[in-house]
Amino acid sequence: MDHKRCLLAITALCLTSAPIFAQGSQHPLMPIGTAAPDFSLKGTDDKIHTLAEFGNAKVLVVLFESIHCPVSENYEGRIRSLYDTYHEKGVAFVAINPNNPSAVRLDELGYTDLTDSPEDMKIRVKDRNIPWPYLYDGATQEIAQEFGAVATPHAFVFDSDRKLRYEGRIDDNQKPALVKTHDASDAIEALLNGQPVAVPHRPAFGCSTKWLSKAEDVQKEWAKIIAEPVAIVASSTGGLNSLRANAGGNVTVVHFWNLKNKNLKQNFTQLETTYRMYRGRPFSFVTINSDAQGDADKVMEFLKSQFASSTNLQIFPADLTAAQKAFESSWRRNEEFTAVIAPGGKLVYSQKGPVKILDLRHAVLAHFTDNSSYPGQAQYWAELGPR
Repeated sequence: MDHKRCLLAITALCLTSAPIFAQGSQHPLMPIGTAAPDFSLKGTDDKIHTLAEFGNAKVLVVLFESIHCPVSENYEGRIRSLYDTYHEKGVAFVAINPNNPSAVRLDELGYTDLTDSPEDMKIRVKDRNIPWPYLYDGATQEIAQEFGAVATPHAFVFDSDRKLRYEGRIDDNQKPALVKTHDASDAIEALLNGQPVAVPHRPAFGCSTKWLSKAEDVQKEWAKIIAEPVAIVASSTGGLNSLRANAGGNVTVVHFWNLKNKNLKQNFTQLETTYRMYRGRPFSFVTINSDAQGDADKVMEFLKSQFASSTNLQIFPADLTAAQKAFESSWRRNEEFTAVIAPGGKLVYSQKGPVKILDLRHAVLAHFTDNSSYPGQAQYWAELGPR
């Protein structure tokens, strides 16, 4: 990634330059030479981890990572390479998630399948086979405050005396082929060889730490969401065929439903949440109701209860067969059907019955076109695949 370009990019997620904060600022950055702060945090393994358990390590690497951040996601593989290279050489690794999910807006989740909650951290660790302890500091953010972690990822490398000898980025480019400086690796090598770290600070880049003070922004976002208009319009067979062709550049999710569906509220809520996560990207979400016209008031009442500002269509029950033909599947009238269509009309995911929301999100994320700010995302999600 071109860091100067990213610095200028207007995005809620990207923070290319993580400057050392002036003394007395709200979240001052830990100075080089500072002793490692003690901590006692629960990990995804449900165990409490402390600084003392890493006492025998020659070098300790503390990594502030997060679940929702595309830069943090992109660096998971490189952190794994560091771990595989050095953990048998006496280097200990521990990751800490500083974010509180109540401080992360839905529109900041456009590059992820999960939130930063402890429960979702467990899913990511399992899906990506992360072997180092992954701890949660989002409840109080006391440890992140002590470190002054400004972004995810943000690396802090301590020597055998647990004095900070390097902090900042892992390397200098999100594109592996363009990396010229392996900052974290160079710091580890120097310490293992009893040498000083040549460059002890490099500005961290990634997604800004989501401090609890940002929770008000989440509340403001929700207030806007519930004020958005909700509408439903009739659709023809021709309209369904056009929808299925998906001639535009958006990844499109289509969800057929009616009021008799099992787990209707839970599934619909998950899909509307997904819409709010991804709608800032080339993404469309269309719901298609198949209830009788006599239930129109109940259908509208349900959509309003879900604040469903997505595109909502309605077909006559008699048109369900034509819809099934268009989507190359069959499902009972009282059964849900959900599909993900890539640009150009390729059906890349379909599901009868209850929605498997993470599989659906993976299919969506894998078919977005990469942008210059977060290269490698399509590959990341394609590798993850269905759960």
